[in-house]
Amino acid sequence: MPLKIYDSIKKEKVDFVPINPDEVRIYVCGPTVYDNAHLGHARSAIAFDLLRRVLQELGYKVIFVKNFTDIDDKIINKSLQSGLKVEEITQTYIQKYLEEMDALGVKRADVEPKATESLEAIFAMIQTLLDKKIAYKSENGDIYLSVSKDSYYGSLSGRDAELETQSRIQNSEQKRDSKDFALWKSYKGVDDVGYESPFGKGRPGWHIECSAMIKKHLAYKGEYAIDIHGGGADLLFPHHENEASQTRCADNQILAKYWIHNGFVTINGEKMAKSLGNSFFIKDALNSYDGEILRYYLLATHYRAGLNFAEEDLLSAKKRLDKLYRLKKRILSLDKANESLCGDFKAEFLGALSDDLNISRALSVIDEFINFANEVLDSKQKDKIPLIAGVLKIIERLLGIGGKNPIEYFQLGISLEDKQIIEDLLQERLEAKKIKDFQKADEIREQLRQKGIEIMDTPNGTTWEKL
Repeated sequence: MPLKIYDSIKKEKVDFVPINPDEVRIYVCGPTVYDNAHLGHARSAIAFDLLRRVLQELGYKVIFVKNFTDIDDKIINKSLQSGLKVEEITQTYIQKYLEEMDALGVKRADVEPKATESLEAIFAMIQTLLDKKIAYKSENGDIYLSVSKDSYYGSLSGRDAELETQSRIQNSEQKRDSKDFALWKSYKGVDDVGYESPFGKGRPGWHIECSAMIKKHLAYKGEYAIDIHGGGADLLFPHHENEASQTRCADNQILAKYWIHNGFVTINGEKMAKSLGNSFFIKDALNSYDGEILRYYLLATHYRAGLNFAEEDLLSAKKRLDKLYRLKKRILSLDKANESLCGDFKAEFLGALSDDLNISRALSVIDEFINFANEVLDSKQKDKIPLIAGVLKIIERLLGIGGKNPIEYFQLGISLEDKQIIEDLLQERLEAKKIKDFQKADEIREQLRQKGIEIMDTPNGTTWEKL
């Protein structure tokens, strides 16, 4: 089944043709680890997790790399403000990020390189650029890439007209041209962090680390270094433009055959950013909602579209996910799953996702199947259970949803203490029914309903769920 993706350079959907027929190499820009991850990080991670799952379902071997930026001005500033060592800060937030990704059902990358672990690769690339006279060392020891030496600069983002505006923000008297960007920042003293290098003590610029990591962990020999480079739309310029320039100038390679960018998350119409003070941390969302519910909400809007976070929309997404779990609850177990019966569903479902991850169409296919499945179960067609179970396994594998025990799913958000109170009341109700005190049994049902708990009497006993 062919895959179409939206290429940020061509600005259109194109047929995906990997560099090697059976393998796809993907690099995604990860977080700068100086603070808690926010919903923008979550959305990017989930979008590329979906792409990875689809590629694997299509039969490709996927090598997936996501970096951690653990050398950065923001980290150094936080160290100065808090009195903590840089390594303490970065390790804390890397661990938190990984735990939150686990909660969101995001698969771990095959390689998770850090800038501090990639210094030799960074040194080598900078030296190549110096040897080619494309980079230069300033009087204070900083090293810059001379943008005028790269005639293709701007070809990725198409933002030549904005170079002057951007460069003025980052201007320095040490630059030969205001458009040039830093490859190496020399050590500035006690309020700085430095590493020994062939260029003197200092630290790498932000952009060079990704080009060096790609070369170290992923790059093919040939025209293109990797198949897909991904990240948030905010990284297209200048970060990805600069990455592409470095690799092009150092190695005579096009950094990626395809570039994919996910859309922004906004809150109250403003792009979410810590500098705006409206950053909704993942940890805050996970305090109120299970990670799978949050995943479904962020997944349900097409990855390229903007997403304006609204709690009422998250609750609507949960109700849609509830329908999937109600179906799973009806068949009790996926043990009888037979995916060989699911050809029609899989063709339509995977066909939707193969069209630039068309999630709206994919979710519509799921909705139609849930309606069909409930109808056949209502008519006691038990022979369809292997088909239904097979479809649920396909959905879980591709979207990363539906993997929980349905009874536990409908009890999410209830503390262990409250669960014990509910179980005690249910036992009391059972005793009342045994002595035919149905009035008391009804009173307990109503008491639980007032607490937001609905109980269901089934042939297998009484179950309950959160309303």
